[in-house]
Amino acid sequence: MPRRHPLPGRRRAAAASALAGLLLAAGCSGAVPARPAPAPSGPATPTPTPTPTPPPGPYVALGDSYTSGLMIGPQTGEPKGCARSAVNYPSLVAGALGLAGADFRDVSCSAARTGDLTGTQRTDGGTNPPQLDALSPATRLVTLGIGGNDAGFVDVITECARQNLVQSLMTGLGAGPAAAAPCRDHYTAGSGADQVQRKVEAAGEQLAGVLREAVRRAPQARLYVVGYPALLPADPAACAPVLGDAVTPADLDFLAEKEQQLNAMLQRQARAAGAGFVDAAAASAGHDMCAGEQARWVEPPAPAPGLAPVHPNARGQQGMAQAVLKAVRQ
Repeated sequence: MPRRHPLPGRRRAAAASALAGLLLAAGCSGAVPARPAPAPSGPATPTPTPTPTPPPGPYVALGDSYTSGLMIGPQTGEPKGCARSAVNYPSLVAGALGLAGADFRDVSCSAARTGDLTGTQRTDGGTNPPQLDALSPATRLVTLGIGGNDAGFVDVITECARQNLVQSLMTGLGAGPAAAAPCRDHYTAGSGADQVQRKVEAAGEQLAGVLREAVRRAPQARLYVVGYPALLPADPAACAPVLGDAVTPADLDFLAEKEQQLNAMLQRQARAAGAGFVDAAAASAGHDMCAGEQARWVEPPAPAPGLAPVHPNARGQQGMAQAVLKAVRQ
């Protein structure tokens, strides 16, 4: 494990402050036929394995900003406030399946919560109708990426940066020893109950209802819940060059744990609804926001110009599209 080089008090505080500011500104396979027995006259010819057929259209994509492709050009569709990219993973999946026109609808929207699937969502650039309204008995494929906003995940990351900043300032003033995980301490204070986990569980209850309604509206569709890509590496120390000491290693562990809980909830609810689950976290291993610029699928708090912090970039959307296609083609 590489050694970490803590920043002096003022530099550490500045790094945490910058991090918080940037975050606040973002807002069934068939059975294989048995091989025939060899004929006495010579070797047998193997029976080819059938190739699974992806579902035909129509395909409807539902979800939040991780689905819509926030700030990834070119942006397309209405309302503008939903920030849909023409190269987000739903568009790439539709293209790979040869679906276009009336056979593909992307109604994902940045900042969407589970309630916005059944109710209208107001954005700075117009109102998005209830996303489930795009489903019908004719729909044959549905992908859904939702839940992070219900759990307040970006808010949690911002709060972790703030808590680390406060600690840096207090330690610099000689107010006592630094806590190993000020953010974890903040979310488990008092009763010891984990506030983030409670939000994840509440989001799961809401998602269960949404999935039941999606199945009712599109009973012939194959439905896939798409999880969130890995934001952090297995070893928090690998983030030192990117985050400095803005968030302690123990709090990075806390954030990684919360994302794992979120994805585990999404997988449980998908299975309970009879839907498939796309494990974007496994697919993105090694491509977290602390990976190099040419490898990462998710931008760090200080993103590349024109991209959204702590959100997938174009490479991430491509990777998620491949993960969805792999699931659909099984």
